[in-house]
Amino acid sequence: METTEYKNPTTYQPLIEVTDDTRAAFYRKTYGHVALATLLFIVIETVLLRINPLVDLMLSLTQGWKWLLVLGAFMFATNYAEKLAHTTHDKTKQYLALFLFVLAEAIIFVPLLAIAVMYNQNDSSVLSQAAIMTLALFTGLSAVVLITKKDFSFLRSILAIGFLIAVGAIVAGMIFGFNLGLFFSAGMIVLAAGTILYQTSQLVHKYSTDQYVGASLGLFASLMLLFWYILSIFMSND
Repeated sequence: METTEYKNPTTYQPLIEVTDDTRAAFYRKTYGHVALATLLFIVIETVLLRINPLVDLMLSLTQGWKWLLVLGAFMFATNYAEKLAHTTHDKTKQYLALFLFVLAEAIIFVPLLAIAVMYNQNDSSVLSQAAIMTLALFTGLSAVVLITKKDFSFLRSILAIGFLIAVGAIVAGMIFGFNLGLFFSAGMIVLAAGTILYQTSQLVHKYSTDQYVGASLGLFASLMLLFWYILSIFMSND
């Protein structure tokens, strides 16, 4: 969620200081990369869901301390990818970081989407409705920031506390075996929405003109978080 700033003043400029045309080109690159990351996620996920031993393994790891280990590995991989994407000028390394992040997201989504596919056999609208709502919320929240250019940096501390509480609740649920339920998912959607506002605000006010890959990674992460909990709610109501 953090943005590590790096600048080469002879080559790169803060986005807030450039012309409207340059800023618009940056936005197109960033959201184009978000779209490509989403497409890559779909392709990888489709392949993974066809590997039955992997699906069975991931489903077997969703209970208790085993899932905590999976979440720990996921957080390590994604944090490494995010740090790499924001601390290098090397585009090859930036794209490698984005690919690693997408791959980690695809793996962690395997059990949820495997169950969703089973739901989909009875109601084909579950996945599509969750995807449409996710894209609609993501687009709307992004548009609010891009149009108003409001600085949502103040959300950083609020989001950090919120995610800390969420992680604690997840750990407690895994250890003591209770279901976090619908209200937790709704709360996580609120956190994901706040993260989209924060990330888009960083896009407008903090990034420099060469950071479109890192910017797309942050937005993609927020998009996936939002999709996870919207899909969870749709499945719980089905």
